[in-house]
Amino acid sequence: MFHRSDFGNWGPERMFHKGDFKYLILDLLRDKPRHGYEIIRELEGKSHGFYSPSPGTVYPTLQYLEDMGYVTAKEQDGKRVYTIAEAGLKFLADEVGTVDGIKDHMRDHWCDWGSEFGAQFREVMLQYGEIGRALGKRVRRMSSDKLPRIGAVLKNALAEIEKIVSEEPTPRV
Repeated sequence: MFHRSDFGNWGPERMFHKGDFKYLILDLLRDKPRHGYEIIRELEGKSHGFYSPSPGTVYPTLQYLEDMGYVTAKEQDGKRVYTIAEAGLKFLADEVGTVDGIKDHMRDHWCDWGSEFGAQFREVMLQYGEIGRALGKRVRRMSSDKLPRIGAVLKNALAEIEKIVSEEPTPRV
């Protein structure tokens, strides 16, 4: 659904530190062999839809892991399916503290996304994404006079959102 860059980092920390992603992929492959888009969907699910790694992150990491001998790949139904190799299992076992730390960070980062607040926020972000998709699909066929009008609507929406956000805080339920 969303990439971290779509909405900032949702806090002071980055989602993952450099090099963390390989541990997540290996950990997923420990459960069962998967192709790249299964990895993307699984991580999206674990984040309740708030994070989805791009193919430009997943596939180079899979290639790196294959080059390191940590995974093997074979063609299956027109897709490359990746399986963790013995070397990958050993690497994960040697780095269990790192893997657990990354998982803890993910849980801390997404801990309340399953709450009512998280569900409401996710719905707002889905609407935000729909605006981008609607524009992206139609912008090339639009007459140029429509873009300033759309820009004005978005500017007004932003002003309204800023008013709501700056209201006296209401405790979360």
